[in-house]
Amino acid sequence: MLLSPSNSPAKEKLMPRVSLDLENAADLALLNAGGWRVAMGLVPGESNQGLVAEMRGSPARLPDYDDSGWEQNAEIQERRSVGLTFAWYRLKVTIPSTAKGEDLAGRRVWFETNVDNYGEVYVDGQIDRNLWVITGNNVPKRVLIEESAVPGTEHVIAVLVGNAPLAEPVGTIFVRYATLAFE
Repeated sequence: MLLSPSNSPAKEKLMPRVSLDLENAADLALLNAGGWRVAMGLVPGESNQGLVAEMRGSPARLPDYDDSGWEQNAEIQERRSVGLTFAWYRLKVTIPSTAKGEDLAGRRVWFETNVDNYGEVYVDGQIDRNLWVITGNNVPKRVLIEESAVPGTEHVIAVLVGNAPLAEPVGTIFVRYATLAFE
């Protein structure tokens, strides 16, 4: 059967991807984000960077953790420390209704990053242990923030970065890039 314009299926409206650079001041302002906060250690402020035997978790992953004493508006690409070391990178974002001329409501929201070396991504204090752990150098990672964007919703993204391999760490730790993508 031939389809004429009057009986052809409706064309699906393609929504362009909108990507916000989480190092760009204008994009951070759109997200009502004051900039990255960074602190050294598995548990920042604790002796020995918080490394203790059989610890059951770092409170720095939790959304209500007090990071007010951390370095503010930090450069995430700055190389930090050497040897066996950890750092937390935290950012609080608010989902906007529009960006770059596009309506964002209802779109999937992704956090995209790449860390050197090992990393874990927590969103609002939660981690998907199968999908949100970053292993190895230069391994890009996409983490789902919202299945269907709701403008005005706040999220805390906390990324733990560790130098690896753990038994013989090399280089330093840093975040290569970080974006929030709406698709």
